[in-house]
Amino acid sequence: FFSFFVMQSIPGLKTTYRIIKEGSGATVSKSNTVTVHATGVVKETGKTFWSTKDAGQQPFTYQAGVGGVITGWDQGCLGMKLGEERELLIPAAEGYGSGGFPAWGIPPGGTLNFTIEVLKIQ
Repeated sequence: FFSFFVMQSIPGLKTTYRIIKEGSGATVSKSNTVTVHATGVVKETGKTFWSTKDAGQQPFTYQAGVGGVITGWDQGCLGMKLGEERELLIPAAEGYGSGGFPAWGIPPGGTLNFTIEVLKIQ
């Protein structure tokens, strides 16, 4: 019950998460090809910088646990189950760092709040 409200830590990381909706079955493991819906918000401004649910966008596919995406996302999604929806709170050091990502409106040192939903695991 409390896991729906309390942010949980990930060993060795500053990124935290909470499960919004439980999934079942297969879990995301290193080297899996994973397809997700994702929405990213800059915590400091409340501004959404990216959402696969926006018009014209498609679900996002990446290879898990191998460094192809920012660290907080890469490690924060490991162990997610098919259909699970998880909120990740990613500090700058595990996101876009001290430089931010100005093209997306992510300020230097910006904290990211992602909502990720696992659609497919291969």
